Amino acid sequence: MSGATHDVPTAAGYVNGEISYWYREIGLPARRAPLPGPRDYDVAIVGGGYTGLWTAYYLKTAQPDLRIAVLEREFAGFGASGRNGGWLSAEFAGSRERHAAARGRQAMIDLQHAMFAAVDEVIDFTRAEGVDADVHKGGLLHVATNPAQDRRLRAELEDLRTWGFAEKDMRLLDPAEREERVRVAGALSAGYSPHCARIQPAKLALGLARVVAGLGVDVFEDTTVTEILPRGHDGRAAAVTDRGTVTAEFVIRATEGFTASIKGQRRQWLPMNSSMIVTEPLPDAVWREIGWDGYELLGDEAHAYCYAQRTADGRIAIGGRGVPYRYGSRTDARGVTQPQTVAALHTILATLFPAAAEAKVHHSWCGVLGVPRDWCSTVDLDHRTGLGWAGGYVGSGVTTTNLAGRTLRDLVLRRDTGLTALPWVGRRVRRWEPEPLRWIGVHAIYTLFRAADRAEKAGPPRTSAYARLAGLISGR
Repeated sequence: MSGATHDVPTAAGYVNGEISYWYREIGLPARRAPLPGPRDYDVAIVGGGYTGLWTAYYLKTAQPDLRIAVLEREFAGFGASGRNGGWLSAEFAGSRERHAAARGRQAMIDLQHAMFAAVDEVIDFTRAEGVDADVHKGGLLHVATNPAQDRRLRAELEDLRTWGFAEKDMRLLDPAEREERVRVAGALSAGYSPHCARIQPAKLALGLARVVAGLGVDVFEDTTVTEILPRGHDGRAAAVTDRGTVTAEFVIRATEGFTASIKGQRRQWLPMNSSMIVTEPLPDAVWREIGWDGYELLGDEAHAYCYAQRTADGRIAIGGRGVPYRYGSRTDARGVTQPQTVAALHTILATLFPAAAEAKVHHSWCGVLGVPRDWCSTVDLDHRTGLGWAGGYVGSGVTTTNLAGRTLRDLVLRRDTGLTALPWVGRRVRRWEPEPLRWIGVHAIYTLFRAADRAEKAGPPRTSAYARLAGLISGR
């Protein structure tokens, strides 16, 4: 997402960074106490985001006598869990063919159906545990705005039929229903799936952390894990922190985009950057022009795609890739976003919704997500070493983290279930290339994707060769 900057209208009190708008809306949480020194547990979980918290929740509810610790460098929900676009969707990262190659085509279909169910699992949790996360299950719209995107969308819908998607799971909208739902300028077609809900991600993260701590899980914040060690002679795995070493029968790595900060993990998952802006509340007259009364989640079919939601308080939050990667797998902690990225996101907003072109930007921020070398999510637990992990969600983690938490529960408890048989369990992925190849490759990929999007705006109704070249480089 690049190009010439323009003067972006900003609201009084505009903020850039400071983690995310979602926390600005509700306030930052009071910090929990750090690890008080060396401790021993049954399960130690490194990372207090959705993955770590869901894993702790399902383990503790399945076996209440387990001694579980969550170790978090900042506060629970600080990372992508409190910064994402709020898509509780059934979309799963990675190639279906690649997952099917592991355990067969039916296994991938089972995985997709597990994702459908996971959307409702999270919604049921919020209701049962009294977590108010602005949940609204309005479904998901993917809109095509040029002939190449339209052709791609229709081909994708046809392919989905072979992967367990019935008409009720994903369908092409007729023009009248498309316009009735959301009026996107220049829309040629739109696919709709009911398997998606809008959430306020920080509210979900803080609510989940509250529930987990209430169950008796020790959530230690301001505690930096520097190294994770397999079982030694004492039979205990370990998480080495700046406040003492935690030993446990199992240590689960749930660090997603921050995995490179762990010793020996720098090339494991690439920390991909994603950025967002949110507008001031839009007046009723603008909403009458746009529609969007169903609060569907909205994405486009561009290669450098965007994602958006209508918030509970009447704003548009919209995101995209921004500057995709920082050299050496560096991450930005506070979420400050480059002016050119803010301008690019505002341009996308104005292009999709001309009625909102003059809407002022209230807040901009960014965060990182984890990307494996083959762009496919994975979860596993090695009973020999005592080490487990989940992640590499490539931006589709809000729902996938829940599936990961339940799967890790079954793996820790040695349960042979339908979840442990899914094809993303136990996958091994090669590491990313060393620098500077990593930086050059990622920036080349997104330069090509953006070139492809520009070419497709006025080009023939087929996917640009730039995008096909990007796909070859990326290995997706």
